[in-house]
Amino acid sequence: MLEGAERRRRWSFEDKARIVEASYEAEVSVCSVARRHGIAQGLLFTWRRQAREGRLGGDEQAPVFVPVATTPEPSPAVPALQSKDPGVQALPRRARRKTGVMAIDLGDGRRLTVDRNVDAAALRRVLDALEGR
Repeated sequence: MLEGAERRRRWSFEDKARIVEASYEAEVSVCSVARRHGIAQGLLFTWRRQAREGRLGGDEQAPVFVPVATTPEPSPAVPALQSKDPGVQALPRRARRKTGVMAIDLGDGRRLTVDRNVDAAALRRVLDALEGR
């Protein structure tokens, strides 16, 4: 199906899977399968790699959810203010609390820690880069 002004073909997951499957048939070359479907050989090799990695669906795949566990960060000991006047009771300093800190366990001993002010789009790009997408 051709869409938009750029006239690029948008392949469905089913079409991609069918073409990739045809490219693995015995006695068939990747070149002939690509030519038969009107696509570049490089695109077919890309789809084959994505199929091996389980990423052939592209945008059509459901988002992957990972388990997240939150644990409160221990509050540091709050030192008392030293008063020069012995009759004045020392007041504790206000501890600057880290609220909204989130640690994302990426597996293989890797952990990413972000605070509540992290830009969601930037975090998505970082996670995609770390996962090699």
